[in-house]
Amino acid sequence: MNVYEVITARILESLANGVAPWRRAWTTETPKNLVSGKDYRGVNVFLLQASAFESSYWLTFKQAKDLGGIVKRGERGCPVVFWKVTEKQESNGKISKGFLLRYFTVFNIQQTEGIEAPEGTTFRLIDEVEECERIVASYANPPRIDHGGGAAFYVPSQDRIQIPGRKTFSSVPEYYSTIFHELIHSTGHTSRLARKGVADSSRFASHEYSFEELIAECGAAFLCAEGGISPSTIDNSAAYLGSWIKKLKSEPRWIVEAASHASKAADLILGKVPSVNAQAAEEAA
Repeated sequence: MNVYEVITARILESLANGVAPWRRAWTTETPKNLVSGKDYRGVNVFLLQASAFESSYWLTFKQAKDLGGIVKRGERGCPVVFWKVTEKQESNGKISKGFLLRYFTVFNIQQTEGIEAPEGTTFRLIDEVEECERIVASYANPPRIDHGGGAAFYVPSQDRIQIPGRKTFSSVPEYYSTIFHELIHSTGHTSRLARKGVADSSRFASHEYSFEELIAECGAAFLCAEGGISPSTIDNSAAYLGSWIKKLKSEPRWIVEAASHASKAADLILGKVPSVNAQAAEEAA
């Protein structure tokens, strides 16, 4: 199998077990590499969070050996992906860069012996409403948000989100996971990240169980994690899971690429990356 098929197979395994990994409860920190200390991003977050380990620290077989430890016999690792940069000299002398998707296997520190686990993180107590409101407020030049009605949706032509009133939701997480989903859609507007699935209104009109919908699902999960709440699980039904199993089997590249777009969308809302217009203005200056 190629890299996309390897990763998709892992996601399909989770879906077949009745769990959409982008809608799991986020009970641990963002997974990170024990040696580098760097957080994993994109689809790697879902792959590692779907594993039943309390620790957020992961490492390769070689890293475990270099630290004087071993991976326990019979333990199954988890694939994580990365982009390998390649360079090629063109006939005109210029160097062109390419990107190849690769993967390697990592193990949770709880699958090892002889390695001292870092002290557990002391989680700070946060007000989930305050934190989620901070996330919404951090969105520079956001779409208009109107409350009312009986459905939640984003209208690209008006750059507007419609969402039912807060009191109609059964819980705070339900409300914010819904609004985060629509905010992720809005990042695809031509004035922001200009994703084809949103910028092309004809495509967006039929986005149910589409690539753009998967981006919004994944992006909402990232924002929910940032806000300290669990993504909505109301749609983890047989029909919902079955639809994604069918789509991902026919489109093995989707989950990797959607999670990558979702990371960028979440970063835009959180103020970590500029929009298309901001980038253009910076380049013109």
